[in-house]
Amino acid sequence: MSEIYRSPHLLDAIMALTLLEGMIMTAYHHLTRRGVAPVDLLPNMAAGICLLFTARAAMAGMGAAWIALGLAGALVAHAVDMRRRWRK
Repeated sequence: MSEIYRSPHLLDAIMALTLLEGMIMTAYHHLTRRGVAPVDLLPNMAAGICLLFTARAAMAGMGAAWIALGLAGALVAHAVDMRRRWRK
């Protein structure tokens, strides 16, 4: 059982569920005009996905370039999210 927690495939499943959650929340907003607007939701979710990718890259031994790419993506997504929130 503890082997599954060491597998990068667990993070693949978490990323897939996070993407599914984003699609469901976006569809809900489009259908009902309630909930979080996709333009407000997506930068936050993108930052999270990038951090999950970074953790997966580290667990899988993909190398420093992939880890740096994931961290850079998270930084950009987080900056976009913070800029949008700061204006409000």
